[in-house]
Amino acid sequence: MTQPTVIRRVLAPTSEHLSTALRLAAGGLPVLPLRRGKLPFGNCPACAHNACGGRPNMKTPGPCACPLPCHGWAAASIDPHVLNSPAWAPAWQQAAAVAYHPGGAGLTVVDLDDAAAVAWARATLPATRTVTTTRGEHWIYRGTMPSSNAIRPGVDVKSLMAYARWLDNGRGVTVALPDAVRALAVKDPSPPRRAPQSLTVPLRGHGGQCPHRTPAYLDRGITMGVQRITEARGGVHATVYRTFLAVLSTHGRCGCLTDAHVERLFTAAQAKGETVRHCTDAWTNALTTLGL
Repeated sequence: MTQPTVIRRVLAPTSEHLSTALRLAAGGLPVLPLRRGKLPFGNCPACAHNACGGRPNMKTPGPCACPLPCHGWAAASIDPHVLNSPAWAPAWQQAAAVAYHPGGAGLTVVDLDDAAAVAWARATLPATRTVTTTRGEHWIYRGTMPSSNAIRPGVDVKSLMAYARWLDNGRGVTVALPDAVRALAVKDPSPPRRAPQSLTVPLRGHGGQCPHRTPAYLDRGITMGVQRITEARGGVHATVYRTFLAVLSTHGRCGCLTDAHVERLFTAAQAKGETVRHCTDAWTNALTTLGL
């Protein structure tokens, strides 16, 4: 008796992530696959420990032209032949998500990890295109800057040397990257140009009615600046300077800042151990950086 032939069907792996990647790449967004845990796929043996020298678009330019998706964000591509190549196929078969390289598309993502971080952004940063994430939001700006993690509680900046998980197109209009976001990545103030000894500091406002139209907006910004300085657990010098820079980038041109506002910021800084001289130097450097 002839036994029935058992036909085993091999199901093709899902192409959902690859299809999404190809669509995004066609729009100019460099993409790469992510494995479980929202992580890039590991380097191949030839690229392990950066033995290959790294890719040309990394911080230290290297010669690596590995056909595999090695080096995380640096492997992101808009080339459909690369994305759909046999070398990348195993990664797409195992992919749990799609990521993109914001800096490669001329973008910066402010990654807000929790409700407190989102509240801070809504009170401090200009509104822009927003994507809802599992725990918070991504605020996307037009322009690039250095990437930096943990710039404040629950906030990362992803741009030139980072990747962000693709979720959806978001809502709102993408606006230009503001100075208030750039200031977040500043590690330490530049050497002071002058060192006045008193608490008197130049405001250099332009005068006139505050364009923010309500004192509550300014008061909220000063209160959050004081809180940011007070909650600093390390790098107080840099935190003070970044806070001054953020306040001045928003209010330094309209003339609404008063000596009382500056006094509140200086008092918070001195309570963390800063001297009057350092506060004055940091304020002056922030003014100079912004051209005020």
